[in-house]
Amino acid sequence: MPTYSHHHGSHHGHHHSSHHKHHKSSRRRSRFADLKIVNAALLVLYAVLAGLATYMMYAHHILAFRHLNVVYTIILVAIFALCLTLSILKKSRVLTTVLLVVFSIIAAVSLFAFKSLVDVAHNMNETASYSEIEMSVVVPSNSSVNDVSDLTSVQAPTDADGSNINELLSHIKSEKGVDLATEKVDSYQAAYENLVNGSSKAMVFNSAYSSLLEMSYENYQSNLKTIYSYKIKTSIKDEAKAHDSNVFNIYISGIDTYGSISTVSRSDVNLILTVNMNTHKILMTETPRDAYVKIPDGGADQYDKLTHAGIYGVETSEKTLENLYGITIDYYARLNFDSFLKLIDALGGVTVYNDQAFTAYTNNKYSFEVGNINLSSGDQALAFVRERYSLDHGDYDRGNNQMKVIQAILNKLTSLSSVSSYSSVISNVQDSIQTNMKLDTMMKLVNNQLDSGKKFTVTSQEVTGTGSTGQLISYAMPSSSLYMIQLDDASVAKASQAIKDVMEGK
Repeated sequence: MPTYSHHHGSHHGHHHSSHHKHHKSSRRRSRFADLKIVNAALLVLYAVLAGLATYMMYAHHILAFRHLNVVYTIILVAIFALCLTLSILKKSRVLTTVLLVVFSIIAAVSLFAFKSLVDVAHNMNETASYSEIEMSVVVPSNSSVNDVSDLTSVQAPTDADGSNINELLSHIKSEKGVDLATEKVDSYQAAYENLVNGSSKAMVFNSAYSSLLEMSYENYQSNLKTIYSYKIKTSIKDEAKAHDSNVFNIYISGIDTYGSISTVSRSDVNLILTVNMNTHKILMTETPRDAYVKIPDGGADQYDKLTHAGIYGVETSEKTLENLYGITIDYYARLNFDSFLKLIDALGGVTVYNDQAFTAYTNNKYSFEVGNINLSSGDQALAFVRERYSLDHGDYDRGNNQMKVIQAILNKLTSLSSVSSYSSVISNVQDSIQTNMKLDTMMKLVNNQLDSGKKFTVTSQEVTGTGSTGQLISYAMPSSSLYMIQLDDASVAKASQAIKDVMEGK
């Protein structure tokens, strides 16, 4: 019995150890078999990520300078070839895994970056493809009327804004079954005055005009009560027109509006950038917002303040300037300063050089000394770029300050090291800029620039004239005495010639 048990014991021990050895090798083999499966899966994943990233890079001309795109492609393909070869030869499986993991991450990150770029550009084009106007029916704030069904007629400037007014009224008819008659007035301003002085009960109102009324009437909004409103979305047919991809004009409209960027609004800053990629020259032409100019489309070819052109849509501002200078504008961009300057918060402040000390009276009484100043918040930057009254050359200096801040933001963006601020930067840019320039065009310009590495010489000019208050009549605000500038013909002709010279490469 004991011998048996002893024998059994030793046999058991022996069996156990050999079983253990066998188990160990099979575990090692299964670990490698697993790694083989993992590597195969990783190789497929990597191929997909690298393929998509490469496709996107070529489709949108990303990194297409100094052959970076080719170099990048060669690296991605070489890594794929190497890992595929190692897998087939069953060599260096761990190295293969490490390479595939690292490069899958690289491909994924670049795919994400390319995709973000494409999405941002798409959004900037998307919001530029339509405009929004809020049309409403308003009554005096103390009126007993609370619903359109209590009304039979409304005052409306049907000659000036017919199609928007008709669209609102037909919407009211279909939704509420109320057929409102219109009592014709000359302007929204006249309708507002009649409402306030009690000679009318209700009026139609177009939101784009509110910024005009608030300049002429203290807290005009508290006098009104809105009883019906409807948002009209209109698609903008203004396709980019550039013939020569190296020489073009961009109209930059600085707007100041609340709500979505597509909201139609006044245009406070009106810049034309004439870009010549061949000579590396950029000419900025600033036309004062108060310039008295002929406005087509909704402006009925009547003279008015340039900033008012914006209320008929960005394409009207663009046409107004084309007619003024006798040029073609190829692209436009609308920039909402309020939301654009929120970028400064995301970037943690920017530094600009200030050449004259001033106090900004518009926002919280910020004071700015001469020298390098740090704009630490969007609010402070807004005060800096808005001020024009306490500057030596008013609007012209204000335009310069705006360019300085934009330049400072661009410099900070290019040196952006933290990925965390990247997403807030992207959402800010999307909410504050819209343009009809396509990504591919932007990329070609960027690549061109990075290829040549030459610095652009940037010059600026401003047209001048004689300002007066109450001497000239505004089409949109006929009964207000507004400050407007009668442009000097010689100054306009000179500016027009300078634009043409840059375009011709002189």
